[in-house]
Amino acid sequence: MASSSRDAPCSCDCFVSVPPASAIPAVIFAKNSDRPRDEVQEVVFVPASTHTPGSRLQCTYIEVDQVLKTHAVILSRPSWLWGAEMGANEHGVCIGNEAVWTKEPVGEGEALLGMDLLRLALERSSTAQEAVHVITGLLERYGQGGSCREDPVPFCYHNTFLLADRIEAWVLETAGRLWAAQRIQGGARNISNQLSIGTDISTEHPELRSHAQAQGWWSGQGTFDFAKVFSLTQQPVRMEAAKARFQSGHELLQQWQGNITAEVMMGILRNKESGICMDSGGFRTTASMVSVLPQDPLKPCVHFLTATPDPSRSVFKPFIFGVGMAQAPQVLSPTFGARDPVRILPRFQTQVDRRHSLYHGHQAALGLMENEQEQGQQLQQKQQDLEREGLEAVRRLLEGERTPPPQELGSLFLAFVEREHQAYA
Repeated sequence: MASSSRDAPCSCDCFVSVPPASAIPAVIFAKNSDRPRDEVQEVVFVPASTHTPGSRLQCTYIEVDQVLKTHAVILSRPSWLWGAEMGANEHGVCIGNEAVWTKEPVGEGEALLGMDLLRLALERSSTAQEAVHVITGLLERYGQGGSCREDPVPFCYHNTFLLADRIEAWVLETAGRLWAAQRIQGGARNISNQLSIGTDISTEHPELRSHAQAQGWWSGQGTFDFAKVFSLTQQPVRMEAAKARFQSGHELLQQWQGNITAEVMMGILRNKESGICMDSGGFRTTASMVSVLPQDPLKPCVHFLTATPDPSRSVFKPFIFGVGMAQAPQVLSPTFGARDPVRILPRFQTQVDRRHSLYHGHQAALGLMENEQEQGQQLQQKQQDLEREGLEAVRRLLEGERTPPPQELGSLFLAFVEREHQAYA
């Protein structure tokens, strides 16, 4: 199955700051998920679980072998599929993915989506490096493929990933079943919809170079540059746009070197001039996430998620893994079981309404911001006040000014979702 929208606009941007680039002793992760503009993204909490030996797991299109134990995860995902665009687990591992096209052709048929690989890695890994091993192992066994949008016209791509934990980050870039990975132990890094690992390869698929040589893409002599060898010679329009966004993201990170905070990352995700905050044709930023991963293991990791489109007019709400975790129903989309268009072959011949209640309220708020100046300004002020309150609560927690009980931490995200929902009502 190949993409039939070769020049369709699409994008994502992931960012990470590892000390000393961060202003605090923490790794800071961020992602904008840019998707078809009417697609709904939900925030789903999945508790840790144990599984029967030999059991199978249904992902978006295919089944895989289940493992004996899976970790608790928080996921921001397009509500029609099993995987996720971005998320974190209880051990402080965060992952975001990006679409990419290379000289290696997009695989025929349905396999694991990049978003499935992301969720599987979060459920099965306790460090970013382990997550790299999980993804590459699954890639080798099951491959990647299948349509990545809810539409009868297929749209397929390969994936790159930014993976982070409390200590370091990794960039993993794939071309079919082949891959290269780069370890980041300090500084700031971003990825967009293009290959970005050059000669600084920390680990790679054992057949990466021999395959490139067999295809005539590399002579086998001199330095091996993964991005140069595997990138398309004739770049489609969307890849040229990704280059500019990648460069803008890099420059924004450099401007804040040594002073990067969660607020700085939120500001970068809200940057519309660069295209990082996207609103172009059929695509827009449908959800965003920023995570603070303290190097001190006694301090909790904090994950800010919007669950709504356009971060410049959304609220980043804090989530912390804690006792008594519960799903926030306002950010959970309705389910359709066997009647879901993704489950009926041929797929995606009909459409269903996947909007969750916070999405409904937020869309009404966006309408007021665009058409009713006074009411819109009041609503946006409420959004900003709520977000500042969340940031201040997190600052006090991480600086040791206040230590709330674990039960309160576990219900933090739900409390902020409820208050945002009430503001729109």
